[in-house]
Amino acid sequence: MSRIETDGMGQIEVADDVLWGAQTQRSLKYFSIGRELMPQEMIEAYAIMKRACASANAGSGRLSQDRADLIHIVCDEIMTGQHNRMFPLHVWMTGSGTQFNMNVNEVIANRASQLTDQPLGSKTPLHPNDHVNMAQSTNCNFPTAMHIAAVLGVHRRLIPALTRLRDAIAAKAEEWKDLVKVGRTHLQDAVPITLGQEWHGYAGMLTDNIARLEAARDGLLPLALGGTALGTGVNTDPGFDTRACGEIAHLTQLGFTAGENKFALQGAHDALVHLSGCLRTAAGSLFKIANDIRLLACGPRAGFGELLLPENEPGSSIMPGKINPTQAEALSMLALQVMSNDVAVGLGGASGMIDMNVYKPLMIHNIMQGITLLHDGSENFRQHLVEGIRANENKLKQDLDRSLVLVTALSPAIGYDKAAQVAHYAMEKNLSPKEAALELGFMTADDYDRVADPRLMLSPNIQAPQGQ
Repeated sequence: MSRIETDGMGQIEVADDVLWGAQTQRSLKYFSIGRELMPQEMIEAYAIMKRACASANAGSGRLSQDRADLIHIVCDEIMTGQHNRMFPLHVWMTGSGTQFNMNVNEVIANRASQLTDQPLGSKTPLHPNDHVNMAQSTNCNFPTAMHIAAVLGVHRRLIPALTRLRDAIAAKAEEWKDLVKVGRTHLQDAVPITLGQEWHGYAGMLTDNIARLEAARDGLLPLALGGTALGTGVNTDPGFDTRACGEIAHLTQLGFTAGENKFALQGAHDALVHLSGCLRTAAGSLFKIANDIRLLACGPRAGFGELLLPENEPGSSIMPGKINPTQAEALSMLALQVMSNDVAVGLGGASGMIDMNVYKPLMIHNIMQGITLLHDGSENFRQHLVEGIRANENKLKQDLDRSLVLVTALSPAIGYDKAAQVAHYAMEKNLSPKEAALELGFMTADDYDRVADPRLMLSPNIQAPQGQ
């Protein structure tokens, strides 16, 4: 069964069991491209914004309180996910996002018709343009919704997930603070370090990323709403933008404000490009952490074997007992996807022409996917790898005892050249550094043990001359 809906282009047939109208139906007809739908987060963001606009318009007297109340009711329903299937539009549509804006307008208007026992498509008591879209243009409300969606995603999901992962890594750093091991530079043996110090570095990387994301989130708080078509504010009353953005701040409990320069906010989306760059940086950090862990866990007998991974699932269909670093692999894969997404966002942001950007759906699709992947990946990596990983203490000690890098500690006592001789001699004769130093006659056993204690190499260890 179907009904006839109308828009500026005329009549079009729409199924009876859906709340969208003519413009949404035309978009489905002409833009059935790919499988990617508009991000779910944009639905909530639009509902928040439409609710706020109704309040602002009622506050000025342009919209009756009865109509504003109806918009509030429907938007509250949308925010709880009641009508998610009524937003079927694909990402690959008009670059302004106009059809998605109209999709929201039509759903709100038709749901209001349902609630008041009016026929769907009657545009009574709410008209999708005249009432739901009052004082708005897609050119200002779509970038506003992009900001809201991105801020909520970063604030509610990504930062908490990264914080939990950081804290889990920091807990391992504390647990392993006294486990001395061979350091590595250029993938070659280097001076000693503790396993805890290495993981302290990972925790610090995530702390820095959280701070970057917080700053990028705050950079998205100024909103374009009220700029309408080009940023001039035509078809709004003075103060609409302040009232509407204040209501958005109230609904979200976040510091959204009316942007002062709406020409910049509508002509470009630099704050979103910056956020995307921060997502890329976080992805790069997670990529390094994941790959470090899977490298240090390689083995268990023919590799580094320093870390023992949780045994979550069989690793091979042919090799019994094999355990693979699957969580690290998954995290590194999604990190590459997020880094790739940033390329698209950057190009989209740079491609705005004159007074607006027409790459909006592309940009928000990639940003929200990045937030989701980083959130989900961080949670999985923490729960299924970090919290259950163990140190192979025997292997750490064995490798340290035979490491040639302990000769670094000999340099202040016997000089660089003799220390180098010790290293080469030990390598040539397959000796430990201690055995080599004694055979060469460069030091006594007591002197070696006093100087080459690896624990003395974990921090500044040279006493400067006094009185200089």
